[in-house]
Amino acid sequence: MRTTAKVDYAVRAAIELARAQPTDASSGPPVKGHDVADAQEIPVKFLESILAELKRAGIVRSQRGSEGGYWLARPADEVSVADIIRAVEGPLADVRGVRPESLDYGDGLETLQRMWVALRANLRAVLEQVTLADLRDGRLPSDVEALADDPASWAVH
Repeated sequence: MRTTAKVDYAVRAAIELARAQPTDASSGPPVKGHDVADAQEIPVKFLESILAELKRAGIVRSQRGSEGGYWLARPADEVSVADIIRAVEGPLADVRGVRPESLDYGDGLETLQRMWVALRANLRAVLEQVTLADLRDGRLPSDVEALADDPASWAVH
């Protein structure tokens, strides 16, 4: 999987909004876009585009005006990294823009389709499990932590 700058920026911006979210049920004051951009060293115009996509996906909400800014639309523990990726890039795994289950390679290559489906399942296993709250709080689910602890995961191929 190639992670684009857009995805990286979107996740980092969402973490920044999660950091500003109070632990109680209130939404707290909005965070200015330029403050998110400064904190995460993201170009402001690019960030505005990303925040608009996150808003369309229902992950972020905004308010205009001098008292305006951005908030998470849901609690940080209800927003997965997969949600963010889908909001700014689309499906987690496709092949030439086609979902793996829709591929038809013909006789003898059914296992190739199954491999693409398995790849998507593995991406989901990590990205749907890790939430903004996890990243904000500096923790990962135990099975994701175990993957990251495996020295083979750090090997350059």
